[in-house]
Amino acid sequence: MITVRELYTCKREYKLTIGNLYMHSSKHNFSVTYTDITTAATRLVGIAHRTPVLTSSQANKKAGAHIFFKCENFQRVGAFKFRGAYNALSCFDENQKRRGAIAFSAGNHAQAMTLAGQLLGISVTIVMPEDAPSQKIAATKGYGAEVILYNRYTESREAIAAELVNERGLTLIPPFDHRDVIAGQGTTVTELIEEIGLLDYLFVPIGGGGLIAGAAIAAAYLSPECKVIGVEPELGNDAQQSLRSGKIVTIPVPKTIADGAQTQRIGELTFPIIQACVRDIVTVSDDQLREQIRFFAERMKIIAEPTGCLAAAAVMNKVIDVTNKRVGVVSGGNMDLSQLLSYK
Repeated sequence: MITVRELYTCKREYKLTIGNLYMHSSKHNFSVTYTDITTAATRLVGIAHRTPVLTSSQANKKAGAHIFFKCENFQRVGAFKFRGAYNALSCFDENQKRRGAIAFSAGNHAQAMTLAGQLLGISVTIVMPEDAPSQKIAATKGYGAEVILYNRYTESREAIAAELVNERGLTLIPPFDHRDVIAGQGTTVTELIEEIGLLDYLFVPIGGGGLIAGAAIAAAYLSPECKVIGVEPELGNDAQQSLRSGKIVTIPVPKTIADGAQTQRIGELTFPIIQACVRDIVTVSDDQLREQIRFFAERMKIIAEPTGCLAAAAVMNKVIDVTNKRVGVVSGGNMDLSQLLSYK
């Protein structure tokens, strides 16, 4: 019997042909290509961690599937965000490096940008919500960023950042709607498929769409028959509404424990990719996220934040039937310890 690895190898030429036709057709003229992702991967060699892919017999039994968890909680700063941030700052010219960068983030992109800036010798200013997890604010400051706090319910982070760009000449690197960020995030899935082979399904958390956009491009190129599924919190399903309606939908700031997915709308660059390459977007409840956090801690001995549990929660709760399928799941970390202890 042919193994998955052998099947993956012998179909390589076929998949690359399909991938080239798919990604470079006039119908799908995206801002990011698979070549951008491979270029980002080269930049990240020896800098970003090649994170482990874990399995769990208990998870497989509960979902009735073969699940492969791409554990980005073991990435630098505890999240996939480091990939995109480092890739974006690596593309700065000398003038941009001298003036510095600015970003807005609830925490993971903030830490990622600051560490990447530290490694590349670029100063970074971060606009963060004042109710962001204290651990994330402290870590961002600890990496050396100038942190500017704002009220996410009454103030606009985009407006604050725009004002600082004009005043100081900083370069804005948003957390998701940026081609170099999307390309960097896509390396997460290139690593996953290179390691475990073809997938039937890939479940990815969605905030603004940077991760799933890069993931979908990588999956379309490396595993063309893989169905990419996005996962949002029930109370923050702007991407789901957008995909259903065919236009970007803006919602009020969602009140969910998945703080990394408290975005109000997906990006102008990420949306066309999602429309073309993502099969569906589903949601899970905050209670299901709490249950998934406990499962990861008790059964797999790993700590994952609520947003990083979105994809796993959808699979484990059988939001989509994946019986006997090979399923990739992207997860993440950066849990505040006091927050973890509250999920009893």
